[in-house]
Amino acid sequence: MLYPSIDNLMERIPSKYLLVTITSKRAREMLDTQEYLLDEKEYQSVKYVGKSLEEIEKGFVIIDEETNPDD
Repeated sequence: MLYPSIDNLMERIPSKYLLVTITSKRAREMLDTQEYLLDEKEYQSVKYVGKSLEEIEKGFVIIDEETNPDD
């Protein structure tokens, strides 16, 4: 089974499309800055996308529901 599970991630981010967008942006940010929200030993994944999914699942990366790009 993959970690973190899609069910746990969907509890945090309501849309799969939004989840993909946030994950890719966070992965690119980690690649560019080498700054992590967790201690490197806490990650199960070695790839940036997996690490960003773990951060979302643990609640370190959240969406700001007050910001609406359509306004």
